[in-house]
Amino acid sequence: MDIFLFYFLILFVIILILIGIIYLGYWIPKKMGKRKLGIRISRALTVGVILLALTFIFDDFLFFKWNAKKHLREQGIELNDSFKILNNESGGIRDYYHKFELQISDSDKKKLIEQIKSAENFTDTVSTYFYLPENKNRYSGEAITVNYENLGEFKTEYYKPNGQGIAPTYRIISISKTENKLTFEDIID
Repeated sequence: MDIFLFYFLILFVIILILIGIIYLGYWIPKKMGKRKLGIRISRALTVGVILLALTFIFDDFLFFKWNAKKHLREQGIELNDSFKILNNESGGIRDYYHKFELQISDSDKKKLIEQIKSAENFTDTVSTYFYLPENKNRYSGEAITVNYENLGEFKTEYYKPNGQGIAPTYRIISISKTENKLTFEDIID
C-alpha cells in the first residue's frame, strides 16, 4: 500500500506543477496587459499536456511498422517482405517491458532462422528456457549475444550492462518453429 501512496503523491505533484505552468502561461501575459495572448498560451499548453497524457495512455496503439523495423534493426534483424503487427504491449512502473509479435513471410522466417543458425555462438543444446542475465554481471562487462534453438523456437538474446545504477539492455527475439511469427521482447528491470 505504501508504494501505491508514493506513486499517487508523485502523480499529484506532477499534475499540480502542470496546472501551475498553464496558469502562469495565462497570468503573466495578462499582467502585462495581453490577456488574449495569455489565453492562447494557456490553451496551447493545455492541448500539449493533454496530448502528452494521451500519448502515454495510448502508447500501445501508436505503434507502427516503422517502429517494429527500428527495434529489429537495432538487433541486426531486417525484414524484406511485408509483415503484420499481431500484438503490441508495454507496461510496468518499476520493471518495464515492451513486447510485440509480428506475422512474417515464409521467406523472412527462413532467412532469420538461417541467420540465427549460422551465428558463431549458436547452440542447439537448450531444451526449454534460457535466461541470459543469470550468466552475466548486471553492471559491468561487455555486451553479449546468444543464439540458440529450443523445442519451439529459434532465439537470439542480447544483453548489455549499462553501468551501476542503470538498467541493463536485455532483448529477446524469438522465431516460432510452427508459425510465421516473430516475437520481440525488451525487458528493463
